[in-house]
Amino acid sequence: MTTTPKLTLGPVLFNWKPEVLRDFYFRMADEADVDSVHVGEVVCSKRTPFFEPFIPEVVERLTAAGKEVVLSSLALIMSDREIAQARDLAQSDGILVEANDISVAAQMNGRPFVAGPLLNIYNEGTLAALAAMGAARACLPAELAAEAVTALATSTPMDIEVQAFGRLPLAISARCYAARARNLSKDGCQYVCADDPDGMAVETLDDVPFLAVNGTQTMSYHTMDLLGDVAGLAARGIGRFRLWPQTFDMVAVAALFRAVLAGTTDAGEAEDRLATLCPGAEFANGYIHGRPGHLFVEAGD
Repeated sequence: MTTTPKLTLGPVLFNWKPEVLRDFYFRMADEADVDSVHVGEVVCSKRTPFFEPFIPEVVERLTAAGKEVVLSSLALIMSDREIAQARDLAQSDGILVEANDISVAAQMNGRPFVAGPLLNIYNEGTLAALAAMGAARACLPAELAAEAVTALATSTPMDIEVQAFGRLPLAISARCYAARARNLSKDGCQYVCADDPDGMAVETLDDVPFLAVNGTQTMSYHTMDLLGDVAGLAARGIGRFRLWPQTFDMVAVAALFRAVLAGTTDAGEAEDRLATLCPGAEFANGYIHGRPGHLFVEAGD
């Protein structure tokens, strides 16, 4: 298990323009104080061809900057084409793969991989089964409280990663909600998910926002913020923290988490800075405190 907390930049889950996505990763390579960067399409295979030509130069730039690169898989594999993509990904030579579908983990044939947060790891038995398949690291679902996270971390020699910032990926579907909301079919979606670079807010009948939609993916409306909790989790033995990319200044966001983990910035001060960096975001950290996920629990509450 890692002793010095590390920061991971998760894969971009949204449908950003290929050039925008390339430049985002270039900036992360050159400026972001993170240890690992995930690259790859997780949500919809229809998006893959647009960014795929840029992946080699993105990986080269990140590697040259000293970042560990992880290739993330799709979260829902259904078609023959997607199966073939998964096989190719699993055979990537010399680069770590994140399995977000259990079929990808099986394709690894015992080679080390990252068990992604969409594999639904909620107990020690699941962790042990994944470790037997070759998992060297596991990113846990966001719904777990700190006590459950600690129990899982102490049950395994693998690195445990906790989601610490960003809109949370909650579920994936064969149906495209973004297309349906615009009276389009999934096959004729016109890639309308690109209209919402941080996801499309979903409201209740009382006009209260409570979820976000990203193509076929359901996400939290609230933005996870564990700035006030990462130091305590690190003290419990959690070695990695994941930041999910959004259109905020992710270099500055990463710097805040690094400063809090290093003890050079007070968590309360960092929270104030984060609110400035993320205008309009509604933060939440309820899950880690064993409370409803949409709540924000202040220190000492």
